[in-house]
Amino acid sequence: MSSQLDEVGVIPTSYRHVSKVIHSSAAVEAAGGMLKWYEIAEGDKPVPRSVAALARTAVQEAVTGEALAGELGFVILHRCGESFYFLLVTSWRNENELWETVWARSGEDAPAFEPWLVEGPHRPTFCVWELRAVCHEQGAWTRYLRSARDADAKQSYLEDTYSGFA
Repeated sequence: MSSQLDEVGVIPTSYRHVSKVIHSSAAVEAAGGMLKWYEIAEGDKPVPRSVAALARTAVQEAVTGEALAGELGFVILHRCGESFYFLLVTSWRNENELWETVWARSGEDAPAFEPWLVEGPHRPTFCVWELRAVCHEQGAWTRYLRSARDADAKQSYLEDTYSGFA
């Protein structure tokens, strides 16, 4: 006997869910703001240094144009497959909201990260691997909000990162 649950949320039997690893590295300073840095990839296929450098440059150059000056937040550079990358730039606004700008780079020959534009009212946000970093950041920001929120607390927030399996 089938139920409605048999018909919803169907995932192809060919899909194999793999583990990925999250690495944190030095924060990026951009337009007077500070953004933590996370890279996500399969353990045996890390983000190439050349791609990470390209992404860091893209963030530093684009942040001013995205009106992110002086903000705190984090970046996720996610390797999705062989040569596709998402670059998710997020910042904390209005005390407790997470705002996001998304870029992508598709292919080894792509010269730069480009804005990822999605039409329609129902849009993608974070995938299951990215959510591990986001969950850590939710806790880190909550700890910051409950602190004195002074320079020392901001430094503690920037040092409060996650590295491990997603």
